[in-house]
Amino acid sequence: MRILICEDSVLLREGLVRLLEDAGHEVVAALPDADALDETVARTAPDLCILDVRLPPTFTDEGIRAALRLRSENPTLPVLVLSQYVEERYATDLITGQGGALGYLLKDRVADVTDFLAAIVRISEGATVLDPEVVAQLLSRRPRDERMQRLTPREASTLALIAEGKSNQAIAATLFVSEASVEKYITAIFQKLDLEPDESGNRRVLAALAHLGHDGGQPQTGAFR
Repeated sequence: MRILICEDSVLLREGLVRLLEDAGHEVVAALPDADALDETVARTAPDLCILDVRLPPTFTDEGIRAALRLRSENPTLPVLVLSQYVEERYATDLITGQGGALGYLLKDRVADVTDFLAAIVRISEGATVLDPEVVAQLLSRRPRDERMQRLTPREASTLALIAEGKSNQAIAATLFVSEASVEKYITAIFQKLDLEPDESGNRRVLAALAHLGHDGGQPQTGAFR
């Protein structure tokens, strides 16, 4: 996979380069800021961009705004945002907006190299991968969702498993049903929660947010996909 990195910390930037190259990926560029990001993306045509949320010159929200711009200008480009904090001002726009596959992970929770590398592959393949703490903080600002009352018990069980980050195959095994049945449940869930079809794959994440907001619980350890 061809990967572009935009990270101001020299140690983290070089560490990511080494980690990704050792895993067999090609780092096409490693930038310290977003000044030449658009030009470099156009020139190198990466398969995935990894961006720090806080970049020079103000170290506030340059990175996440750059991620929003990239997703707008390059709808099929997968983007992974790394951050020390949840930038609530733009996080919801980033997650629910149009664009390619997306990841939003907190740096201090990316401790398992294997999981991190697996998340990169999943994002490049079209998955949406969110840190549970990101979801928890966004949920704290969401009202309880009355649409949940429309779901049947089996649909609600399926949605709860989606909120734990389980794949369709894992959900089928847990509920002792076929994957085709799980797909039917998920289609019904999307319809009942008024989640319109889109090309970003974010309906699964939005459905999980609706479940967690209604349930009032904390997300399980793991990422959504």
